[in-house]
Amino acid sequence: MSSQKRAGGREWQSIEYVGLVVLAIALLGLLLAPQKMGGLFDAMFQKALPIVAQVFLTGLVGTAIILSVMTGRILERLGLTDALMRVFVPIVGKMGINSSVVVPGVYNILGDINAAGRIAGPVLKQSGATKDEQKIAIATMVQSQQSFSTFMLGLIAMTAAGIQAFPVVLLGVFAPLVVMPLLLKLTIYRNTKSVTLEDLPRFTPVQKGALPTIFGGAKEGAELLFLLIIPAVAVVYALIGALEYVGIWQVINEALKGVLTALSIDPETGIVAILASPTLAMGNLTKTAAQLDPRLVVGSFILASSGFPLSVLFGQIPAIWAGISDLSEREALEAAAVGIVLRIATAALMAVALTPLVAR
Repeated sequence: MSSQKRAGGREWQSIEYVGLVVLAIALLGLLLAPQKMGGLFDAMFQKALPIVAQVFLTGLVGTAIILSVMTGRILERLGLTDALMRVFVPIVGKMGINSSVVVPGVYNILGDINAAGRIAGPVLKQSGATKDEQKIAIATMVQSQQSFSTFMLGLIAMTAAGIQAFPVVLLGVFAPLVVMPLLLKLTIYRNTKSVTLEDLPRFTPVQKGALPTIFGGAKEGAELLFLLIIPAVAVVYALIGALEYVGIWQVINEALKGVLTALSIDPETGIVAILASPTLAMGNLTKTAAQLDPRLVVGSFILASSGFPLSVLFGQIPAIWAGISDLSEREALEAAAVGIVLRIATAALMAVALTPLVAR
């Protein structure tokens, strides 16, 4: 046993040295500027409180999430997911790509990116999808909204702005299920092979009665709201409050606004969708859409109808897909990043090219 171990009882770890530095900083803060430490926490609290309490707990967005998940489960129970599979799976299979790559994207149309991975991942492996094809599946999946409430609130916003929703939904939500696999096969992920799913699994839940579907969907919506969305939003807005307090957020915010405006995306809506919650972004957009340039409304809807926020891309997708596919967390993250970059490009393109044709 080393003298270091005998003297201290156990060997020091690197994180313990980090802890000592944190302790020293905390003690100095308490000694020299205790009001600053209290002010930092208060800034975090004041930034997160109105969003969590007024928007999600007692406002429009929280209720919309519960009702939209319930609606999505009703549509799924009525066979919509299986119908979409029947339409899109054979089309992709004729492109020289394993047709299972479109399964997570189709399943995610109703806005459940976590379930899309857990359910579709095993299907991809069983059908012999290559690693490139599994990456195509993830990049295609993030072309759809991670919450069905985003889609429903987006429809309200487009209606308020006088935009014909059908062409936007057709080209922005459904077309990428076909376009993205083909584009990625021809450019980045070329190790593909034509495989048709002869025995397509059923995605309609086997459940008796309408009431269990309705109440089960509402319960799932509440769980999504309280266990995932509210904690994520609280963390993001608390961090924004801290960055505002130390004077850093203003610079970051202005830079993001400039980029989003250049891409024809409403900057306020885009920042919320990227950092916190696309559902919250669309909820806010319903209140301002009538006063905005229609291009910004279309661009914002397409951006929000994606795998954002960043917590999903950097956290949920890598963690889920590393456990149910042949990909590592890094490979899953890279595929999600490729998909989201393409989604941002799609939002900018549709905002400029499609809006003049759909705005009344």
